[in-house]
Amino acid sequence: MKTSARNELTGKISDIQVGVVMSEVKLDVNSGIHISATITKESVDSLGLTKGMEVTALIKSSSVILSKEPLKVSARNTIKGTIKELIKGAVNSEVKLSIGDNGTIYAIVTNDAVEDLGFSVGETAYAIIKASNVILVA
Repeated sequence: MKTSARNELTGKISDIQVGVVMSEVKLDVNSGIHISATITKESVDSLGLTKGMEVTALIKSSSVILSKEPLKVSARNTIKGTIKELIKGAVNSEVKLSIGDNGTIYAIVTNDAVEDLGFSVGETAYAIIKASNVILVA
């Protein structure tokens, strides 16, 4: 499968909370990383999602917010990593965050944000992702 989403995390469904309209699907993606996705009940049904099933979470790099510390926010996903590369563009930078055995989280943030936060290679950073920005592929 080829997509424009820079982030692809594969894991097994650990829980599904089915609602009348929306549902929350939780994935375990190795080494203690968990991803929550909110999708429609109709999508849960049409994809045939069940506990224990392997699925891939797709997340656009522009949907990833970065922080230097874990924050208490309404976003369901906070993933700790280490900055392994910063690629500066004219306006934005691509930040590559190593998350151990699970690979890399890519984030596109403004150059001003990189400067304001003082990001540099080797530092810890946290990727914050709203559950509604996660697309599941079965």
